[in-house]
Amino acid sequence: MGRPLRVLHVVVNMNRGGAETLLMNLYRNIDRKKVQFDFLTCKEGVFDKEIVKMGGRVHRIPYVTDIGHRGYLKSLHKFFGSQSEYRIVHCHMDKMSGFVLSVAKKYNVPIRIAHSHNTQSEGGYLARAYKWYAGKLIRSNATHYYACSLAAGEWLFGKNAENIKLINNGIEVGKFNFSLDIRKKMREMINISEGTIVLGHVGRFSHQKNHMFILDIFSNFNKRTPNSVLVLIGEGDLRTKIEEKIKELKLESKVILLGVRDDIHHLLQAIDIFVFPSFHEGLPVTLIEAQSAGLPCLISEKITKEVDLGIGLIRYLSLSSVREWVNYLIDLNEEKYSRHISPMVLSDKGFNIANTALLTQESYLELRGAVN
Repeated sequence: MGRPLRVLHVVVNMNRGGAETLLMNLYRNIDRKKVQFDFLTCKEGVFDKEIVKMGGRVHRIPYVTDIGHRGYLKSLHKFFGSQSEYRIVHCHMDKMSGFVLSVAKKYNVPIRIAHSHNTQSEGGYLARAYKWYAGKLIRSNATHYYACSLAAGEWLFGKNAENIKLINNGIEVGKFNFSLDIRKKMREMINISEGTIVLGHVGRFSHQKNHMFILDIFSNFNKRTPNSVLVLIGEGDLRTKIEEKIKELKLESKVILLGVRDDIHHLLQAIDIFVFPSFHEGLPVTLIEAQSAGLPCLISEKITKEVDLGIGLIRYLSLSSVREWVNYLIDLNEEKYSRHISPMVLSDKGFNIANTALLTQESYLELRGAVN
């Protein structure tokens, strides 16, 4: 049969972010005798060991914030100059993909994929200006455009971009099915009684995820519903500010910080309502997971409508009013929801990772055939 096609995925690191989680879900479900994933990263990640165990390679170069613009480009030139094996480079760095793809083109990598996972750049003015400059290089250096949603594709590639391939942020069907036994077990583990109302959020501690708004919402909700707690799953640069805000609101006994976890599919069982007021998103896989677990989700109107599985669990709200969010939370708490969601819902909506992995695998093999 011959050696598998090796596809190089380019990311900052392989930690538990949305794009990285999708990549690992794809990697676990592809036929690795036909397609293998390798990774070009800049920092150590929690998935590195699993990648190596599955036969992948993890290459590492310094990131631009550590060695500057010229140093970063020099590192990219050195890497691609020494790696002639790769026929497909799949870049997941949004606008920063422009630099990677421009260097890959100079070293004659024939298939260069830019993949959009967001709808806005992060950082201050200078950082966003730098990313804008990098993003201008994508159209002239990418051979193919991929995106997690229509909105994400439009943001990175422009409104008139053609031939954007949508790759749904699929999950493993059945993994998030509600279980009363698991719910009881997880609540016992994090010391939450069965009668307590649990609001939950999964996401890195960054400006994009809007944790300060979550804390304001919960502070007001808790005053009206004292028997409630907030569970935050994630880690990031804003952890100290979040902890300071928790103390300022006197919520130390009410907010549980669980850090980065590998048992999110179980922790979702312990939650009653999912809160997700992001400023921007591509198509957050965590909202697909939450709906699969039967969780009612109160989310920002900034998030694409494509994330709604159509099973009555998503409600969109403006970020202009904390009171409106609290009132909706009160209403949701009084409603009764069936936590048991048919796995067919995910398949019908295109979020079954087994199907997504097969389609992605076939697309790589077709691309290879086109350049051989």
